[in-house]
Amino acid sequence: MSSKKSMEKVKELLEKRGRKAYEVAKEEILNEEIEYEPLRHALQYFMQELWHNFQHPALLSLTCESVGGKPEKTTSIGVALILLTGAADIHDDIIDQSKTKGSKPTVFGKFGRDIALLAGDALLLKGSTLLSKACGGLPKKQGETIINLVEDAFFEIGIAEAKETSFKGNWDLAPEEYLDIIRMKAAIADATARIGAIIGGGSPEEIEAFGRYGRTLGILATIRDDFIDIFEPDEIKNRAENECLPLPVLYVFRDQKVKNKITNILRKGELREDDTYEIVQAITETENMQVLKKEVQVLLESSIQSLKIVENREVTNNLEEMIRAMVEDLPVDPKPNQELARL
Repeated sequence: MSSKKSMEKVKELLEKRGRKAYEVAKEEILNEEIEYEPLRHALQYFMQELWHNFQHPALLSLTCESVGGKPEKTTSIGVALILLTGAADIHDDIIDQSKTKGSKPTVFGKFGRDIALLAGDALLLKGSTLLSKACGGLPKKQGETIINLVEDAFFEIGIAEAKETSFKGNWDLAPEEYLDIIRMKAAIADATARIGAIIGGGSPEEIEAFGRYGRTLGILATIRDDFIDIFEPDEIKNRAENECLPLPVLYVFRDQKVKNKITNILRKGELREDDTYEIVQAITETENMQVLKKEVQVLLESSIQSLKIVENREVTNNLEEMIRAMVEDLPVDPKPNQELARL
């Protein structure tokens, strides 16, 4: 393995595999004749500046090729998934009142609630139309199976979001309850991995194995993002006020002393980087963090084991590196890395 970090290599792989579908999805939206300028600008901003979703079409491509299929056959489904997941992302930001992500305003933060809601609706409609069209070009049974998988996955995500809203502001939430929500939110990655294997002609055993892999990939990616959110003052503040606290925080809240320290910080009017560093330090110094670390390791190894059924080792090695990258540099040691990168 080169000295380049796994996450950097994975990002390069995802862009290579998912770039074509992303460009088609972007053009589908940019070419829409939307007369109302604010809505048109919101969609343009989202597709050009925020939603560089290479991961879903890339996962389709990799799982398809892993079972002997032609990855280019997944592009049209990938386009639809980019738009559908984009719609879910915009709607999620509205629910969470998330005005920024990283260093950029969200559509909600830049254009307001109403325009964001309509932009999400536009992506949902376009994505659904393209999904139906793409599945119409497949064998009937295969197309119906794919539509059902996507439908079930989005219903599962919707249920997860609904459950999460009931936990807003609950700093006594058990980490197991929030972890269940994370598992449900991973439904799209589960469905995506299965769909790639279906298009590639995989066996029922291979399709099931990729579903388990996709579910775990989605879970670990979310846990990674939860760690990253702790480092970002605006993000952790918004999560404390309008969402559920990140999973690592909920785990260490079992230690009352640590809980008191962190809650005192979160109750400040404004958080600085020094405050988030204190939170990270408090988290990494408690034994409860090791409980989460062990659970993450079990998920990781179980997912990698599920790939053993697939014979194409060259491609599955890429999938294995992808999921290992999800736990790379997580701040579970006394010297946390503050240069974590999202997928």
